[in-house]
Amino acid sequence: MFNRKKSNVEKIRNLKLLISEKYKLPDTAIISIAELTCHEPNCPPLETVITVRFEKGLTKNWRVAKPINEIEESNINDLESHSH
Repeated sequence: MFNRKKSNVEKIRNLKLLISEKYKLPDTAIISIAELTCHEPNCPPLETVITVRFEKGLTKNWRVAKPINEIEESNINDLESHSH
């Protein structure tokens, strides 16, 4: 039941660094990266949700239609056009 692979901590750290540099986020911004199972029709089985929380309570969310370990730099570069 719980045999899902744990996401690579180093991969998440690198993604957070890429996001922070690409979008010039302040040091106070908190980046969360979560891999979720999707049960909706036409949805990939696993998707990654990236959330940035800013100091004044604002948030920015992106979804990438693949697991964390498959996300590449090009996916991070494409985030702005797919923001929610």
